[in-house]
Order: sequence, then C-alpha cells, then structure tokens
Amino acid sequence: MEISRYAAFTIDPAGGNPAGVVLDARGATVAEMLQVAVEVGYSETAFLTPRADGAFDVRYFSPLGEVSFCGHATIATAVAYAEHHGPGEMLLHTSVGRVPVSTVGSLGAISATLTSVEPRSTPLADGDLAAILATLGWKQTDLDDSIRPGVAFAGAWHPVLVTKSRERLATLDYDYEALAILMGDRGWTTVNLVHQESESVFHARNPFPPGGVVEDPATGAAAAALGGYLRELCVVQPPATVTIHQGEDMGRPSLLTVDIPKTGGIRVTGTAVAIA
Repeated sequence: MEISRYAAFTIDPAGGNPAGVVLDARGATVAEMLQVAVEVGYSETAFLTPRADGAFDVRYFSPLGEVSFCGHATIATAVAYAEHHGPGEMLLHTSVGRVPVSTVGSLGAISATLTSVEPRSTPLADGDLAAILATLGWKQTDLDDSIRPGVAFAGAWHPVLVTKSRERLATLDYDYEALAILMGDRGWTTVNLVHQESESVFHARNPFPPGGVVEDPATGAAAAALGGYLRELCVVQPPATVTIHQGEDMGRPSLLTVDIPKTGGIRVTGTAVAIA
C-alpha cells in the first residue's frame, strides 16, 4: 500500500488534523489496515478501494481499531484523490451509508465538501452527563443552558456539551482513563465540547480516548453531528452556515465550514494539504 499523509481543515501542514490516506487498498486485510494505522500513528487513516461502478468503499482505522466514519480523513482522502485525478465528484460507501464528496480548486488549493448521512440525536442521560462533567472537572454551572446536552450522530455518535465560557474550553484537562472507559461502554467516538461565540461562529474541542488520542484538532464527523443537532434544537434557522474553530488551543488551528440545509445530510467543507 502507498501511504500518504495529509492535514485536513487547514492549508498549513503544521495545522489541522493529520490523517493517513491509502488511495488503493485492494487486497488489504483488516489486520494489515490496522497495522498501517498504528504505524502512521494519526487519529485515523482512511483506506479507499475502487468499486466496479465508479464509486469507492472506504474504511477508517484509528491506532486502536476501526471507526465507523471519520470526517477529517474523508476530506484528506478526497483532496489527495483530486490531486492525482482532478477535482470532481466521488461517492464513498462507508459502514454507515453513502457519503457523497465533491472537490473544487487546483493543485495546492483544493477544498472538499462531504455530505453526511442523515443526522439524528438522543438525550444524554443525567448519569452520563454527571460522569462526563466529573472526568472534565466541570460543573453544571459551566454549561450554556440555551443548548441542552445531547448525543448527536451524523456517521458517529458524539455527546455534545456547550459551555458558556471560552476560557473554560481553553483550559481543558480531563481524566483520560475514566473518559475512555465511559466512551467505550457507550459507543461514543469523541466528546464534542463547544462554545458558541456568535450566531454562526463556534469553538470546539474533541477528546478522543477511544482512538488512543488525547484530542482531535479537527473533527468533521462531530461537526456534521453538531450541525444536525443545532437544526433539531432550532438553534439555527436553515438553510444556515456556521463555522467551527478547532485545534487552536492545541497549536493546530483548524477551520470547518458547516452548511445546514432544511432537511437531509449536513455538508462539511474544508481544505487539506500534504504533509512532507
């Protein structure tokens, strides 16, 4: 397998969220893909396999196992493919459904837009909320009452907690082992910790201990899930566009653009750049 490395949701190789990309994984076994993900060492590596109908099968692996869907690795894969074959439309068959992706631009300045599967959400149980707050060292009073906590899905499940303080988000420090156990038991991918700066601007941080990673600098799947959740709670009036700043507190700034239509999947757009 030929392995590339890209940083997604940035134009700076030192920013964004790095992902491994394998554009042709035909014949690779699960064990081989997992071993590559371990060797690459990023939060996810995407493995693309061409289909006879012109679409692609894609699988995502963290260093600890397979992930149902990964937004930043999808953006990285689409940009890498466009750099080899030209921009255009792709249809990805993921384990959670079909994800159309489009790319535009020219070499060195290509952006990609994915359209998630249908988003949905469930309430966050009081006991689970208390457990998350305990691992974070947060209090109930740290939360923004205008956006209730929940668990949102647009390819993967993410608890969503909105804090009313940007400073509270900036000082993130959590009990890695305790949160990893809780998230593993619940089947959550990341915890989406969010601060709303304005009607259309959000800041986010995403702990990812189930993947063996302390934190994701950019999380496309969580951004899509958040977009669906904001629509469901009527926090935004679709069609709407919001931007999410992530990774700033890690020194890897990332920018995610989220388009929220009246119905259907959520569109997440970002750039990506090869890592030398």
